[in-house]
Amino acid sequence: MAHLDSDSPTPVPTLQRRLGLVQATALNMIDMVGIGPFVTLPLVMGFMGPNFLLAWLVGAALAAIDGLVWSELGAAYPEAGGSYRFLKLAYGEQKWGRLMSFLYVWQTLIQSPLVLASGAIGFAQYFGYLVPLTEWWQPKLVAGSVVLLLIVLLYRRIEDIGKLGVALWVGVLALMGWLIFGGLTHAHHSVAVLPSGGVPALPGLLLSGAMGHAAVNAIYSYLGYYNVCHLGAEIKRPEKVIPRSIFLSIVGIAGLYLLMNWSVGTVIPWQEVQSWQSGAGDKSQFIVSVFVERLYGPAAATVATAMVLLVAFASLFAVLLGYSRIPYAAAADGEFLPVFGKLHPTKQFPYVSLLLLGGVGFVFSLLFRLGEVIAAILAMRILVQFVGQAVGLVLLRRRRGTATLPFKMPLYPLPVVLVILVWLFVFVGIAPVAVEWGGVRFNLYFQVAALGMMALGAVAFLLWSRQQKRWPFIK
Repeated sequence: MAHLDSDSPTPVPTLQRRLGLVQATALNMIDMVGIGPFVTLPLVMGFMGPNFLLAWLVGAALAAIDGLVWSELGAAYPEAGGSYRFLKLAYGEQKWGRLMSFLYVWQTLIQSPLVLASGAIGFAQYFGYLVPLTEWWQPKLVAGSVVLLLIVLLYRRIEDIGKLGVALWVGVLALMGWLIFGGLTHAHHSVAVLPSGGVPALPGLLLSGAMGHAAVNAIYSYLGYYNVCHLGAEIKRPEKVIPRSIFLSIVGIAGLYLLMNWSVGTVIPWQEVQSWQSGAGDKSQFIVSVFVERLYGPAAATVATAMVLLVAFASLFAVLLGYSRIPYAAAADGEFLPVFGKLHPTKQFPYVSLLLLGGVGFVFSLLFRLGEVIAAILAMRILVQFVGQAVGLVLLRRRRGTATLPFKMPLYPLPVVLVILVWLFVFVGIAPVAVEWGGVRFNLYFQVAALGMMALGAVAFLLWSRQQKRWPFIK
């Protein structure tokens, strides 16, 4: 369907509502899984030891509470761009909302390519189990090629993408089911859900530094439950489909993660994982492959590794699809560079946004390491997107009331307060990394980098607003 531009009789293509509950949930779930749980599982074991399952429970709880915020906003304002629209509406469309939404789009131009890079780098890491990548440039070649292939596959109509997403979702469920079945039928070691001291020991463990580091990795693996909100303008019956798809994906993925981690832990004990990490030739980076090889042999491990790669690719597919709609929404709204607002004349998708984000993701996949990318992703998202959005929901409720909300979170405002506090705890807990630049070694604090990007974004916003002669340069 198209509409007529007011200055021209030529039809202007618009986004269409063609994705239902199954497709929306599938895109959320493949976005959430990706390479994350397969590369972070051993990291969480290394930090938490016998209590590694607790970190995945904490990640699921945060996703569920934050999902209430996304569900209420997504059902009420089902438009392209997700957080971009939520922030603009919440803080005022003519003043501070323009700044907040601009900062979000500004960060999206960096953090969404970082997400692409993280998946592509993890893909190359597991690909090394199948084909040894001994030269420094070989993993980079694999990672870069993955991003380029994604761009080619996404250069098409949305309904075709929805069908492909469901097909990839089947692959996700098949792999997770296989791993869980392997643990259920070959369990040799016990795995604890609660710490050895029982419930009284929980508060101290939850506030420990180890939990902070483990939570960063676990939460990274849950991110994506809100992907449907970025596609709000393309969802059928969004007032019902968006909340349902968010919670179906969170519950489904939490169950799969907990069962998968339990299964791996019953076959490969956490002590063995920690011993790998402390020595040379760390096999934990291929822990799923080692798990399957131990149960079924090398041939089965090769198949499992190939399935991990399929899941990783499927997740990146959903990520680039969702994020490509954000700069488009801002440009179509007159709040970002107009070139991002262009839709393909026949296939009706934001092709400029897709090509630019994919291109930057390609460059990042060649430059960075996986741990650095994961930390940077969370640091850049938390303040503007997660915390800013939660505060914005409170502002919207005060200004517009709740009578017309299709979905209202229970126990308001408790979930909002909790989600803000936990996100700030995670932000503070992001560990620095040692960096060497020009012969000088120093610790890079991602919190400082995130604040720096916000400052640069604010400067860019002021320059843009001055050029457009808009607030704060006019009353």
